[in-house]
Amino acid sequence: MTESATTTQHGGTIPVPPGSREVIPGAGPAPRPGERATLRLRDTGDDEPVRYAPEWLQLREPADAAARSYDLLDPLRVRLANLPRRTDGLVIHDIGCGTGSMGRWLAPRLDGAQHWVLHDRDPYLLHFAAVASPRSAADGSHVTVETRRGDVARITSDALAGASLVTASALLDVLTREEVGALAAACAGAGCPALLTLSVAGRVELTEPHPLDREITEAFNAHQRRGGLLGPDAVTVAAEAFAEHGATVRINPSPWRLGPGEAALTEQWLRGWVGAAVEERPELASRADGYLAERLDACAAGELRAVVQHSDLLALCRPVDGAA
Repeated sequence: MTESATTTQHGGTIPVPPGSREVIPGAGPAPRPGERATLRLRDTGDDEPVRYAPEWLQLREPADAAARSYDLLDPLRVRLANLPRRTDGLVIHDIGCGTGSMGRWLAPRLDGAQHWVLHDRDPYLLHFAAVASPRSAADGSHVTVETRRGDVARITSDALAGASLVTASALLDVLTREEVGALAAACAGAGCPALLTLSVAGRVELTEPHPLDREITEAFNAHQRRGGLLGPDAVTVAAEAFAEHGATVRINPSPWRLGPGEAALTEQWLRGWVGAAVEERPELASRADGYLAERLDACAAGELRAVVQHSDLLALCRPVDGAA
């Protein structure tokens, strides 16, 4: 059986497995503590090639783009405009870049030449992020990229030296308190702002309401906190960590709003959401099977709408060189 492929807007292709009603890796429970199937955070010493599923990132990219908070861009632009002029333009580090969706969203919304440094543990995802990277900024200036494979949970201020901005998507909730503290310290040490988007907030609204909604949500949130990961507590912890380093922090909601036009994403999200809840609380399994079937039927009929709450965080760290 062969794989099909999805073509990105920049001509790269991301293999997509044949149609299946199983949950796409990345949408469901992590294979081991501290990992999502789309993002290996820690160096486990395992040299096996990483074979995670980029199609989950591809599937969620339009919803992510629609959800990110535009209101955080104006204060970010002001900070970037006040940076000392560089001949090579802005240097932006995207931590846990996946297939590069943050760059495709943000680069065309910022003026000036940009050089993006894409960090991830997965060389497969890094390849697609580079191939599908944006080529021009909002004002037509050139955008370039480089990739760095490494442990994105251990970024240091030395690694960020010269950075104009640090970005990440769906990253904070799969870090520990210590790792979020280290990220805040690294950004503060480099004197660069951080735009950290789409962290799970732990709240879901589905139509029509169902008696199991609350239990599934609570079990899912508990699953997100496994192994000391922050899950839905991540943005609060990150805000405190950045504030301790003197940063000005703003948090805005960035909800997915899923309707009939996002049925494929909604189906995969539902399977992963319920699957993680059942993995956390196996006693839910018998009731959750019927719940999931009912929700999937409503999704297929175009009757289900979901609001999956996320949060975006902008931390304006104090510049280290006296810039405004």
